Amino acid sequence: MAIKTSDLNAKLFGKANKRRASTPQEAQSAAKEQAQVIELAVAGEDLVSFELIRIPADQIEKTTFVFQENAREQSFLNEHALSDVLATLRDKGQQYPAVGRRQEDGSIEVLDGSRRRMSCIIANQEFLIYVANNINADHAKFLSDVANAHKPLSLYEKGKEMLAKLDSGEAEDQKALAKMFQCSEALVSGALKAADLPLELLQAYPNVSDLGRPTIVKLHKQFNELGDDNQLKLISRCGETDGFIWQQSSAHGVARITKEVSETLETWMHELVPPKRTKVTKTDLVKGRASYTRKGPNLAVNLKKVDDQTMDEILAFIKSKIQ
Repeated sequence: MAIKTSDLNAKLFGKANKRRASTPQEAQSAAKEQAQVIELAVAGEDLVSFELIRIPADQIEKTTFVFQENAREQSFLNEHALSDVLATLRDKGQQYPAVGRRQEDGSIEVLDGSRRRMSCIIANQEFLIYVANNINADHAKFLSDVANAHKPLSLYEKGKEMLAKLDSGEAEDQKALAKMFQCSEALVSGALKAADLPLELLQAYPNVSDLGRPTIVKLHKQFNELGDDNQLKLISRCGETDGFIWQQSSAHGVARITKEVSETLETWMHELVPPKRTKVTKTDLVKGRASYTRKGPNLAVNLKKVDDQTMDEILAFIKSKIQ
């Protein structure tokens, strides 16, 4: 179940300014008020003190970096993928601070808030983050995983998580993954196909999270029909453009840009491997009354001047043959 940012902060911040928060609303209010110092019981264990740090926009990329084990693919974070955050950020500023830990060199590792971090960079706004000095690796992973529950991961990101479970032996097959991630086997199959695609191909799209299973499955099939050499040529062509393919589009709206990117990729793939033309043959069975058209494995029959009784008999015969 997805967790809203407000609920997430309520779960994370149990105390603020050493005030006891007896309800989620009180904890949520304390976080939103951006108290200078808060106490956080990480994973229900030791209390850790976090200090609110304000980082100028031009210093964010220099002084902060995202937790390496964060499941979210950072290269997908652009103005389209972050439109929900940017709309609020530009209008009201950053509503909830991120959460991070300080490194020995003074840099700050962002555990919760990679989307807010990139939004502040894009919008040229200061970045608010609660920073602690004593967060171990297990607690860092906990904070990152819980935070990602707010905004659903893309099929690619889910697929990467699933592959990790298969590689580690935690899951034996797709059926086990479906049970572990509480989803259908069809979704598992789509996610694994997405994770099998090269990053450069997915970066062509404005918002990878918007790519549904049908689009992923089709793209995976088309890409794997190219062969190794042509796959490399396609990936190389994606990198030859001035920026990502979606950035070259003049269309308005993510849906239209996404459609245009898919059409562009399909055109490029057809240039590399032209699709085989299916032979179409039309044959007269009874001149002026019955004919049929054969296109690959498909058969279309055209009948004229057929009464109801004859129609029923023909349909019954067809049904008996193809059921």
